[in-house]
Amino acid sequence: MSFSDKMKAKAKSFGNVLVLPEGEEVRTVTAAAKILSEKIASKVYLLGEKSKIEAVAKQAGVSLDGLDLVDPEKSDLLDSFSKAYYEKRKAKGMTEEEAKSDMLKTVNFAAMMLAQGKVDAMVAGALHTTADVLRAGLKIVGTKAGVKTASSCFLMETPVREYGKDGVFIFSDCSVVPTPSAEQLADIVFQAAESFRTFVEAEPVVALLSYSTKGSGGDKDENILRVREATKLVLERKPDFIFDGELQTDAAIVPSVMQKKAPASEVKGRANTLIFPDLGSGNIGYKLVQRLAKAEAYGPFLQGFARPLSDLSRGCSVDDIVTTAAVTLVQAGKK
Repeated sequence: MSFSDKMKAKAKSFGNVLVLPEGEEVRTVTAAAKILSEKIASKVYLLGEKSKIEAVAKQAGVSLDGLDLVDPEKSDLLDSFSKAYYEKRKAKGMTEEEAKSDMLKTVNFAAMMLAQGKVDAMVAGALHTTADVLRAGLKIVGTKAGVKTASSCFLMETPVREYGKDGVFIFSDCSVVPTPSAEQLADIVFQAAESFRTFVEAEPVVALLSYSTKGSGGDKDENILRVREATKLVLERKPDFIFDGELQTDAAIVPSVMQKKAPASEVKGRANTLIFPDLGSGNIGYKLVQRLAKAEAYGPFLQGFARPLSDLSRGCSVDDIVTTAAVTLVQAGKK
């Protein structure tokens, strides 16, 4: 069974509620109907002007039966949502009028539905930019208690089963934090480990990657020192999973190489959760593995938020939306 099918089956058993803020967009409407018909979510909210949603559905030949259509401008929740947002942001200079104006935007209204527990998961990005989705997440939903950094991960499903967990890896961060500090890298480690447990249902073995293995690159380059400091910070937080850094990729995933380069490491060349030192290496890395190793790259999935939300590529397909929705609903956990 593929990762996508596993997530759909798991989401179906959880019965969580989903909001899709881009209800006036044809792929989103089509995906919403599919998610509901396959019972991946117990309820699906589509946001937008009702007449526009209906027109899109009619043109696409999609039934809206069972879907909940919500127009923020006409919703009974608008005033309470606007007030809640104002209270959250007034210290930063937001006015009540600005709060209400922001709540009329579907991505923000959806984020408030999520923040207030009206829904269990949110998926956006078919129309909105990543910046729009992240801004709504950070300003309205916020990060988990004790977490300052939101990040992302890809689940990589490779045909090379001797690496990772039967060929499966989590790669992080590949799309959010350009140059993470040591503290941010430490946050990413814990978020990625949690994602591995959620998606793979196995124990993470985490490697903080570098071009250096245990000092082989010297002690002057800030890029090495940052990863080394992050490793110390992770240790101080007493993780309940195996991890190590700084490690080169071959040492992290190949036992025979690890035995030569860092024989004392608990990772033992069995890493299945790879933490990249910056966004450039993470983005390049996942795309190389996707193309050259013919791997399936699922994601990016957001991590670290107080409640689960996901950002789509604006070039996404209907199937991409359905799979991302299933994953995000699984992140919400079972009630």
